[in-house]
Amino acid sequence: MEWYDVIKWLHILGSTVLFGTGAGTAFQMVMAMRGGDPKVVAAVARNVVIADWVFTTPAGILQPITGITLVYLAGYSLTAPWLLLVYALYTLAFIAWAPVVWLQHRIRNLAAASAATNQPLCKKCQRYYRIWFTLGWPAFIALMGIFWLMITKPQF
Repeated sequence: MEWYDVIKWLHILGSTVLFGTGAGTAFQMVMAMRGGDPKVVAAVARNVVIADWVFTTPAGILQPITGITLVYLAGYSLTAPWLLLVYALYTLAFIAWAPVVWLQHRIRNLAAASAATNQPLCKKCQRYYRIWFTLGWPAFIALMGIFWLMITKPQF
């Protein structure tokens, strides 16, 4: 197998893990919050935080490394317009994701505190969730755009 094929496989695997973990954990968090049970929210948020550290973070680090390597190996210009758009969308996804990580920790902790005292989810937890949910959309749309750019490589 050629180096290009190995790097491409790693890049595709990384994008799958990044997108799949994001979609899967988002679905789980949304469903838990819709149920409103602090014990369930605390357990789901705990697992979402773990998934971000185990899957999303390594995949998010792997993507630019394998991506730049593929650009080099394929002979593309690092400043090709479609690649500049990829960089911008990836940066947008990261800017949206970074506070989401902090929010997930806070949601987990607040839900656990509510569960421990048999109280409903506090207003702060619900507010953090709304912000978390809102920030997920730009990241999701940015990654969808990156997939489209990777497949089509449009010539602007």
